[in-house]
Amino acid sequence: MLTDAQIAQYHQDGYVIPQQFSLTEDELTDLRERHSRLVAKHPEFYNYCSHLLAFDLAFLNYARHPDILEMVGQVLGPNFALWNSSFFAKPASGGKRTPWHQDGEYWPIRPLATCTVWIAIDDSTPENGCLRIIPGSHKDQRLRAHHTYSGNDVTLHQELNADEYDESKAVDMVLKAGQVSLHDVYILHGSEANHSAKPRRGMTLRYMPTTSLFDRDEAARMARDMGITDHSNRTLYLMGGRDLHGGNDFRMRL
Repeated sequence: MLTDAQIAQYHQDGYVIPQQFSLTEDELTDLRERHSRLVAKHPEFYNYCSHLLAFDLAFLNYARHPDILEMVGQVLGPNFALWNSSFFAKPASGGKRTPWHQDGEYWPIRPLATCTVWIAIDDSTPENGCLRIIPGSHKDQRLRAHHTYSGNDVTLHQELNADEYDESKAVDMVLKAGQVSLHDVYILHGSEANHSAKPRRGMTLRYMPTTSLFDRDEAARMARDMGITDHSNRTLYLMGGRDLHGGNDFRMRL
């Protein structure tokens, strides 16, 4: 699915938008309806659900989409697993912002490595709070200094320190409904609040190479010490190849 140039862009810039791929209208309708049912049953997920698969395993069908798996394999290699899926809903006229951060600040994967597939369920634009990324900010492969933001106007609470990034270098990840982007675990990114009349729903799929360990003890420690979501009971789904690390457990742990 990805061209050689797109694979090179992913490694050079830390992200890529494969213009040749999109979900179908039927797939988008299914995702929207499933999300609406989820929020109706669990209003606490109005803005953000950190673990979709604990509530509706049908979302796993999209993580198994053959074209998505092919693209992930092109950037991670043939041995990889899905460890999480989330939904950033950002509803119209009040969707919360996501602070500037690195995904790896939250995740118990050692060594740290993940490709995130971000699926636009609606058109995602600057007006309704599209994802924003600083190209190339992943290159040094290090976690930068974050602090805990205590306000209730955000989806996530770990925020990059102001001296760790230059927002003037950011680019808007404008996507049509059904399009996807892929980004690296170290890339600096965030998004503004949605004050428009249009929703900006986005679903994320988190894939890790099986050369890394999903460290459940570290996940529990991070939750305890940092006050973040406890990932220790996430289910690992082997999506390609085999476990090269040898310590990962691909068992149901919901």
